[in-house]
Amino acid sequence: MRDTILVTGGTGVLGARVVQRLAEGGRPVRVLSRRLRWADARVPEKAEWAVGDLAEGTGLDAALDGVGTVVHCASDPRRWKNDVTGARHLLAAARKAGSPHVLYVSIVGIDKVPFGYYRAKLEVERLVERSGLPWTVLRATQFHDLVLVIGQQVGRLPVVPVPSGVVLQPVDVGDVAVRVAELAVGEPAGRAPDLGGPAEWRLAEAVRAVLRAKGRRRPVVEVPVPGAAIRAVREGALLVPGDRMGRRGFEEFLAAAPLGDRAYGAAQRAGS
Repeated sequence: MRDTILVTGGTGVLGARVVQRLAEGGRPVRVLSRRLRWADARVPEKAEWAVGDLAEGTGLDAALDGVGTVVHCASDPRRWKNDVTGARHLLAAARKAGSPHVLYVSIVGIDKVPFGYYRAKLEVERLVERSGLPWTVLRATQFHDLVLVIGQQVGRLPVVPVPSGVVLQPVDVGDVAVRVAELAVGEPAGRAPDLGGPAEWRLAEAVRAVLRAKGRRRPVVEVPVPGAAIRAVREGALLVPGDRMGRRGFEEFLAAAPLGDRAYGAAQRAGS
């Protein structure tokens, strides 16, 4: 019986929350990791563990054994070319393993913003769609965690510059994990409706909110930044109109976030 759900990137900011959600729902779930299992409070003990490397294509046949659904969360903005290579390896192994449902988590606006990492994500979407496998693609907006890190990094300056006119719609990782888990246990949906947070935030105002939460006073100055990518963002490429689905707002997230830790994902490790 092929009822196990394999989560790539299952120890990451989103992947760990997806694993938790699936395990809490009583679903057999397996984490794909490059490393042997280690103690991690975010990954339930009852979750299975598989060692494999997407970029190298190793360990994938064993990881996919008995799997009926693959939730593909693994991604690396620093080495984004590996995203495409890893997806090719994963999809080839999935076809050999009996054609499980592949659910890929992507980013809103990647077809509108000319940015290398986004181009790689878009290429992975196309690979999934053309794979011949049952598939679902869910695009989500930027996580609260990313906006927090941006605010913490630039907030160390005596005068805080941010690109003018940039509007984001940050979403809570927990809200995304709930939706991913729902899609994972359902039928393949193709392009699922995009998921965004409950409110739009001008980047300058989001940074000011981070500074307020940290008790810091800094002037935040919007500065014009040229380029096609920023222009696309100013024109709303990263926003989700209509029913945005995300429920937890950015200020609610900030109230529980560990503001002393500037590492991306610190809020998830702290359980906020």
